[in-house]
Amino acid sequence: MDLKGKNCLVTGGSRGIGKAIAGRLADFGANVAITYARSADAANEVVDQIEKKGVKARSFQADAVKADKAEEVIGDIIEQWNSLDVLVNNAGITRDNLILRMTEEQWDEVINTNLKSIFNYSKAAAKPMMRNRGGSIINISSVVGLSGNAGQSNYAASKAGIIGFTKSYAKEFASRNIRANVIAPGYIKTEMTDKLNESVLEAINKETPMGRAGETNEIADVAVFLASDMSSYITGEVVRVDGGMAM
Repeated sequence: MDLKGKNCLVTGGSRGIGKAIAGRLADFGANVAITYARSADAANEVVDQIEKKGVKARSFQADAVKADKAEEVIGDIIEQWNSLDVLVNNAGITRDNLILRMTEEQWDEVINTNLKSIFNYSKAAAKPMMRNRGGSIINISSVVGLSGNAGQSNYAASKAGIIGFTKSYAKEFASRNIRANVIAPGYIKTEMTDKLNESVLEAINKETPMGRAGETNEIADVAVFLASDMSSYITGEVVRVDGGMAM
């Protein structure tokens, strides 16, 4: 799975799954740019770690909801690196609440950050990828987008929307050699999930046939496969990485 010479962008790449994916792409020789929302220090640390692997790295502070910012980030990458070969749409948030208690703001914030951002960056990447005669889009969804989850109607809707969007995108751009696929993680240990209490974690493990939480590197390895030419005939696919949770 050689990615030497490939230029990649990972949104939300300063922590969690995005950070793991960015680092793993670099392990296989790719140049990697990341976007981040708030912590410049965390983003700079990721850039330093990537550059130590002998490849190029950049970071951009960007509100994933803003379409013009997506155009600006991708335009900057094209200007500096000449192409964008792989886009990993990973930026996402949660604002959990039961439907009757959920505010319009909580709904809109999650839908915009998790779903609209996919549209923004995938649209901005389309023309440069067409000029480059190929590319790979990897969208991070969730098993919740397949099964739903009480208290997460906004999150589940956004993640289900990602799947529908990706299949549509794959059909539109397959003839241009641009592939689009989804990774649907189950429960993965990240900073976001560290906030859950022990009883919730035990319940999740019981629901998972493999009996444990996943690691961020287990998502990252699948992302490398989908970014590489080893998956050259795969598009419009949803790959669950969930220990059998949604089986």
